[in-house]
Amino acid sequence: MREVLLAATLLLPLALPLTALAQSTQSPALSFVEPKDGATVRSPFRVKLAVVGMEVAKAGAVVPNSGHHVLIINGDAVPEGQPIPADPTHLHWGKGQTEQKIRLPAGQYKLTAQFANGAHQSYGPAVSQTITVTVK
Repeated sequence: MREVLLAATLLLPLALPLTALAQSTQSPALSFVEPKDGATVRSPFRVKLAVVGMEVAKAGAVVPNSGHHVLIINGDAVPEGQPIPADPTHLHWGKGQTEQKIRLPAGQYKLTAQFANGAHQSYGPAVSQTITVTVK
């Protein structure tokens, strides 16, 4: 039994860097924290996004594994490498925001969260998520 404890004590410091390495090579993923898919909300409502495997940063400089959120209203994810337009249905959170109050008229909406690099180019559908909400 002492040999097992001694081996575990000696191997634990080696396992911790491997755990950190596994986390740092995690595939990027984007998600809605708020609202949840299918939610009914009142305008204005808060949209909160989260990304793992990448860093949220201000738009401008193109830095590997970093970027900013874009909220697409009633649209689909933009193909990887393509520029994302900036218009009333493509809301760039270029100051590094992770949440915003959104005002929409009553109705049902498809909301697509998309992650983009500093030059406003899409990381593609792999780093996006789509939900639907009903605004009362």
